[in-house]
Amino acid sequence: MHTLNSGIPTAITGQRNRRIDLMRGIAVLLVLFHHFCIAYPLGHSWLATLLTPEGVRAVARNGNYGVTIFFVISGFLITRNALARWGDLSNLNVRVFYAYRFARIIPCLLLLLVLVNGLALTGISIFTTHVTGLSPLVAMIRANIAALTFSMNVFIAHYGWVNYALGVLWSLSVEEVFYLTFPMVGLLLRRQSLILMFWSLIVLIGPFYRMAHQDDESGFLFAYFASFDGIAIGCMAAVLASRLSVNSSILRYLQPVTIVGMVSLYLYRSIGGTNIWGVTAMALGAAILLVGSVHHANGPVISRFRLLRGVEWTGRLSYELYLFHLIILGLLRTVLPASTIAATGAERLGLLGVFLAGSFLIASLIGRYFAEPLNRKLRKALAKPCPRTLPKRAAL
Repeated sequence: MHTLNSGIPTAITGQRNRRIDLMRGIAVLLVLFHHFCIAYPLGHSWLATLLTPEGVRAVARNGNYGVTIFFVISGFLITRNALARWGDLSNLNVRVFYAYRFARIIPCLLLLLVLVNGLALTGISIFTTHVTGLSPLVAMIRANIAALTFSMNVFIAHYGWVNYALGVLWSLSVEEVFYLTFPMVGLLLRRQSLILMFWSLIVLIGPFYRMAHQDDESGFLFAYFASFDGIAIGCMAAVLASRLSVNSSILRYLQPVTIVGMVSLYLYRSIGGTNIWGVTAMALGAAILLVGSVHHANGPVISRFRLLRGVEWTGRLSYELYLFHLIILGLLRTVLPASTIAATGAERLGLLGVFLAGSFLIASLIGRYFAEPLNRKLRKALAKPCPRTLPKRAAL
């Protein structure tokens, strides 16, 4: 991939990897189902007659593993795109890298804060930041500062889940702090072997950090070093996929085994009992699937099924869905508290359909009319070459 003289990369093909979209779609649906079942448990619903109450709980309880898969996909795509644009991480253009991150992340983040703050100011309690000893306004300001400084996970560790709709920003905080260092790692270490060694160290720290914080959920699930290993595994997978020639027949047999292993781990026990090595194992499984996706980006197996195409579409909206779905769920909880909805029958399943439809609608509208247009405009404005100082004309 050639770059312009300014160091700004030429355009990369806009073709999407449909298998990665499928993975993202599954991951975000697991998160959405997890959050819905916290608000409206489905253990006694009609769905429980098909899966059993234990089966419903097994699917619902481990939404955080969906976030682990997100982390791996994020690290994989960020690294793969950087390699495609600049050829080597040591050639990465820092200004352009940060400009692209800003363009993709900040508009939706600011919109989320505007919506949540606005709903809180109208008096809807679930969107208010509740911190003991602080006025609602001061608490809201502190929550906004935490969101904008990518320290929401630290804020949650200190104050608890004090703002319902902004709680999802813990994972964005983890990602963006990791990516603040991403260009520096490439530019300072330069050699690919040293970069991989650094990320390997991050991966090694993860399970031991989680092991040391088993008595603290915010420590073993939401802390930076409890989650960085998933992103680092994704980064390493992208480098290896770009350098190694993997036998497609090996991947064909390895991927089903990997999927079975990931599903088994997901359903086996709560993440609270498996996170020490389970997060690493889930991340490694996702990395294997991502490496395989490079060789089968648009295979006919996916395009054949309408349901899977729908999950792919969900994956394309995963960022918007993840950020804004708790607004829909919060409004539902305000209008229809769980105590007013029968635990049995079809009522809660119907509400699940309303929640998913509302989340898909708001995500698609924001993506189409706000996030994507702003992303394109900001990328063009922020990543354009700095004007060069022209030499003064010699005096006559």
